[in-house]
Amino acid sequence: MSNTKVLPVLETEDVAPCCPPLTERPLTAEEAERTAAMFKALGDPVRLRLFSLVASHEGGEACVCDISDVGVSQPTVSHHLKKLKEAGLLTSERRGTWVYYRVAPSVVAAMSAMLAPLS
Repeated sequence: MSNTKVLPVLETEDVAPCCPPLTERPLTAEEAERTAAMFKALGDPVRLRLFSLVASHEGGEACVCDISDVGVSQPTVSHHLKKLKEAGLLTSERRGTWVYYRVAPSVVAAMSAMLAPLS
């Protein structure tokens, strides 16, 4: 019997950040891959700006129509939002012709806790 913990694949509508604070213990290979994907997605300035626009939008969600003015074309905005969803950072819901985005539940707090210094 192995002590290796199998991590579930992130579903875009049921996201739970994966990892403990970096100061708690070394990350497993799977935890490191998942965490790197989140930070890699935020490593692009346009994606970081889109994530910030959604996170700071009134009511905690933003219509794509309200966040598309980031200096790139609409197809490029859609591409970047898709990458943020694939990384488990955003969820979305279609309402009529518009798509509304939310920061995945607890992702900001979990990322912050992960990077927290020793107490």
